[in-house]
Amino acid sequence: MGAITRALANNLTTSQGVDTNKFRNIIINGDMSIAQRGTSTSGVTSSDGYYACDRWYSQTDIGTWTISQSTDVPTGQGFTNSFKMDCTSAGTSNADEVMIRSKNEGQNLQYLKYGTSSAESLTLSFWIKSNKTGNYYVAIANANTTQDRVISFGYTIDSANTWEKKTITIPGDTSQGFDNANIENLTIYWLFSAASGFTSGGVSNTWINYSASRFANSDLAGLGGSTSDEVYMTGVQLEVGSSATDFEFLPFDVNLQRCERYYQKSFAYGTAPADDLQIFEYHSITPYSGTSMAGLISYYKTEMRAVPTVTVYTSGQSSNGTGKISFYDNSSWTNGDVTVQAGSSSKFFHLTSGSMSGIVLAQFNYEASAEL
Repeated sequence: MGAITRALANNLTTSQGVDTNKFRNIIINGDMSIAQRGTSTSGVTSSDGYYACDRWYSQTDIGTWTISQSTDVPTGQGFTNSFKMDCTSAGTSNADEVMIRSKNEGQNLQYLKYGTSSAESLTLSFWIKSNKTGNYYVAIANANTTQDRVISFGYTIDSANTWEKKTITIPGDTSQGFDNANIENLTIYWLFSAASGFTSGGVSNTWINYSASRFANSDLAGLGGSTSDEVYMTGVQLEVGSSATDFEFLPFDVNLQRCERYYQKSFAYGTAPADDLQIFEYHSITPYSGTSMAGLISYYKTEMRAVPTVTVYTSGQSSNGTGKISFYDNSSWTNGDVTVQAGSSSKFFHLTSGSMSGIVLAQFNYEASAEL
């Protein structure tokens, strides 16, 4: 009976109905299993953004890179995917920045009690692999609207082309809390190359007022100077406490829905957004008025973090182009321009047009981004 009682206690929920044993990992898609935009983007140069695995933002200011969701993973750990950056055209390493970022909302971090004497320690753990050994750095920033803060640490890649697990313990910051809002607060930077503006001050190992010069040391190994340079990462976990626990694997559908808060599409999961695909959504439109479409509302699959940027794609009709929908007027299908209205919200978007007469049915696809 005692064992049963203990087992039940371990699965009790809080008064808010949240299982205290679940979602201990602050990082979304830390196993790199979700890649809605597509599994690979080539020719990325001097460009920042989301190119493969959801929630993973890359910066490539040196050389040219292919950024992809890879199946190269640590053996026997349960992972099926990793995030890969592969240099395809070399620049000059440590002349500029090459990094990966994880951006997180402040309202999800209030339980860390930052800005109080009870601020929680955190542990960051991740698996990493690169062709180039040496010293690398992680910086964690709090972009609080009152005062930015930062802390940074070093780690070493010891063996080339070998998966290694790294663990970093981060003390709680008693001086500055996180904004209780749906904005970017906690950002983690993995630096693989950086100019002196990021290295001149050296790592802090403690929370300080923000300075980009304190992100890394000048002995940063530096990637991007050779077409042999590449880096893989997976199993990223950030959790309360001073030691790392086993990676928290979530079901695919749960992980996908968490990612859809920031980016989603109406296309099938394995179909990258593109115009003129024969895979589309049907939408009934009522009412219509004279020669204009009174409006069409399409609800998102998951409520988004904020009002997103929406791109609409046509579906297999003539005069293709983004910003158009295909529509039926009881006699034929054609395409017409639409406008995403400012009245749209984080739950739905509203399309209108002044050039569609007698519409009764429409078909189109969309993608929506509300990334941090």
